Amino acid sequence: MEVFDNIAISSRIRLARNVEGLNFFTKLQSDIDAQYITGSVMRTLEKFDAFNFFSLKNLSLNECNALFERHLISKELIENKDISSVAISEDEKVIVMINEEDHIREQCLEKGFNLYKPYRRINKIDDEIISSLPIAFDRDLGFITASPSNLGTGMRASVMCFLPACSLTGNMEDIILRAKDNGLTVRGIYGEGSKALGYFYQISNQGSLGQSEDEIIDKVSEFIYSLCGREKELRDSLLETNYDLYKDKCFRAYGVLANCYSLGEEEMLELLSQVKLGSVLGFIRINSDDKYQKLYYQGMSANLKEIFEISDKKKENIVRAEYISNMIKELTKEVR
Repeated sequence: MEVFDNIAISSRIRLARNVEGLNFFTKLQSDIDAQYITGSVMRTLEKFDAFNFFSLKNLSLNECNALFERHLISKELIENKDISSVAISEDEKVIVMINEEDHIREQCLEKGFNLYKPYRRINKIDDEIISSLPIAFDRDLGFITASPSNLGTGMRASVMCFLPACSLTGNMEDIILRAKDNGLTVRGIYGEGSKALGYFYQISNQGSLGQSEDEIIDKVSEFIYSLCGREKELRDSLLETNYDLYKDKCFRAYGVLANCYSLGEEEMLELLSQVKLGSVLGFIRINSDDKYQKLYYQGMSANLKEIFEISDKKKENIVRAEYISNMIKELTKEVR
């Protein structure tokens, strides 16, 4: 799968679980119920590798937003700040959110295109949670979840894809339709309801009822494999038909990031992706893909404020420009 690593950026498995006999988070009868769920999950996770536990009510809103920008928690978890918690493994690949839309949302992320690897890891944790708590399950409907789309296995298998060629050639509408025909959905960089900034798209199964975990993973994987092949073909086509245009476009983005005085959040995301496009097309060399990928959240508002003392939006844009400029010069090199 290495040939697709600069297309399929990361793979994630998420499992939704709820405790039998307790209302969903919107109607939990008391804080005692929320504390029972949190305490039970925490005790279960202590049997595994070290986790960092956070009660969101003890975090500032900016700290919560910083975790969201890093794809470690969801907006829904922040909205339930008074009763929600999260456990994050030390390598930040396993995240268990407590009292989000469902009582428990377990997820595992891995770099590149390999859905079975995160599934195997999160499945061990899920087995322990199921054996430790009375998880709501119906013989016909499967795991009982807050959203009907998660009934069945409760699994969402998703892959984050970088699709500049599909986007620039006007192929995304067809891809979205093909995904829908295959029981899949295409979302933006932060999942449901978010925009596809910087050519990033999340592709996942739409539902899970009537399908096994293996069937879901295989269906998503087959579509992603085909999609990666299409993206690769279109990247080659960009070079053949518009070499000068895209070389200029990528170098201009590099020049702006390396020299700008003020830089907004969305503009940063778009320009970072133009430079990333320059890398996959061979115009620009990125020294460390991992460090470069982190710039997408390190330059976001909340994470920037965790590093620097920022008083207003104007100052934020100036600080962002200086930080990203320095990192771009460190991590990239133009290939003439």
